[in-house]
Amino acid sequence: MIVVTGGAGFIGSNLIKGLNDIGLTNILVVDNLSNSTKHLNLNSLYIADFIDKNDFVENLDKFNNIKTIFHQGACTSTTETDGKYMMKNNYEYSRRLVNFSIKKGINFIYASSASVYGNGKNGFREDKNCEYPINIYAFSKYLFDNYVRKILIEKKNNYQITGLRYFNVYGYQENHKEKMASVAFHFYKQVSNSGKLKLFKGSENFYRDFVFIEDVIKVNLFFFEKKTNGIFNCGSGSERSFLDIANIFKTIKKGSEIVFIPFPENLKGKYQAFTKADLTNLIKVGYKKKFHSLEEGIAKYYKALCETDGYLV
Repeated sequence: MIVVTGGAGFIGSNLIKGLNDIGLTNILVVDNLSNSTKHLNLNSLYIADFIDKNDFVENLDKFNNIKTIFHQGACTSTTETDGKYMMKNNYEYSRRLVNFSIKKGINFIYASSASVYGNGKNGFREDKNCEYPINIYAFSKYLFDNYVRKILIEKKNNYQITGLRYFNVYGYQENHKEKMASVAFHFYKQVSNSGKLKLFKGSENFYRDFVFIEDVIKVNLFFFEKKTNGIFNCGSGSERSFLDIANIFKTIKKGSEIVFIPFPENLKGKYQAFTKADLTNLIKVGYKKKFHSLEEGIAKYYKALCETDGYLV
């Protein structure tokens, strides 16, 4: 059996689709459906069962025959200010799952985040010297990565522990994320509703590594097959501006207009102005697939949004 935590979420549901595409359906989805619209992300997928996150965590020792856990479940809100909640939901939950995996000899592939790099002044290598989280979400990911590093130094068994540092992921099945959905999703809604693309003042000079969801799934499946240990960047390796995305939408949706709005106060000092994945280590372990350009990824995503509201079918 394969377990996907956060399986009804954005990356988790796309990962299940990727597993289905290679013939795997014996999948247990672990999630919290308090946001009931997330069930739409599961409608077209093949799974064996569903269990609430809390029920799963409180009954871990009752689960046997698990081969791999894809741990995608987390609070991903970079504006969350409740540090106690964030640490319990992201750090403590993850620590409990990895220790369960070690005890049972289960392969463990988990979602880390490029947010751990902060302003990136020392680069974007998977190196502690490059890391300086600037919000509590990033800190929860940073602390778990360091916990994993200690395990990897000490471990002598054959099980797998792999962390993937996602950069700015966009694509299918993020409708439920609301304000935390990608810029691409918000721009689609804006041009559809008003024809205006709202850009934060100053963000035209912000450059991020935007990575298409299809590429993120390919990287996950690569490590699922390869069973390589370590923490790896999962980004396109290219930096593009928010203005670039707006201009791509202007090209697709003729007549669209870019308007600048004030930069939110709550994001000042907590926002990464630049990210770019260093893919040296990913390439070194044998990953050779080409990443979508921003133009290619947005074209595919826009088509899906128009035809299926962005859901997998």
